[in-house]
Amino acid sequence: MENTRKILFLTGDFTEDYETMVPFQMLEMVGYEVHTVCPDKKKGDTVKTAIHDFEGDQTYTEKPGHNFQLNYTFSDVNVSDYDGLVIAGGRAPEYLRLNQKVLEITRYFMEHNKPVAAICHGIQILTAARVVTGRKLTAYPAVGPEVELAGGTYMDVPATDAVVDGNLVTSPAWPGHAKFIREFLQVLGAKIEIGQNATAEATV
Repeated sequence: MENTRKILFLTGDFTEDYETMVPFQMLEMVGYEVHTVCPDKKKGDTVKTAIHDFEGDQTYTEKPGHNFQLNYTFSDVNVSDYDGLVIAGGRAPEYLRLNQKVLEITRYFMEHNKPVAAICHGIQILTAARVVTGRKLTAYPAVGPEVELAGGTYMDVPATDAVVDGNLVTSPAWPGHAKFIREFLQVLGAKIEIGQNATAEATV
């Protein structure tokens, strides 16, 4: 497809498995070219994922996930090439937010009012980049205090929900993927039409 619109997707080692795999596949499914990147890694390298689940404990459990292969080299990223940014959750954001290039990329998208989607602990990158002041957003509940400290308004919503504030779409965790990606596609300006024969046609 010519003139395919591009999405930059930030992930890293011990990212939450679903929060990388599922949004990546959903965005590719509707026609976006999605570049998955991680600092200090190149195209063809992998990141290890972790499966976070809710099994009745006071916090989530963590189990080994898949190895996810990156399809683009972080050092080759030219931010102006992309229509939107996705930030995966899991444990990766706690170290990715220490990378100044990651923070610069995040600031670029927010300052240029380009669509940004962040889920679960991915919001830690937004708070570290100091781009949530005056914004309404959600996150995994344990990240809520960081949102408030960074000047944002934390929205306590169900895990199946998403919060939209202008160009920013956030969700608490992977149970919210359906709404999270649906809202992100709307912010991107994509149109999904379901025909009478139950076939979907996407315009990106």
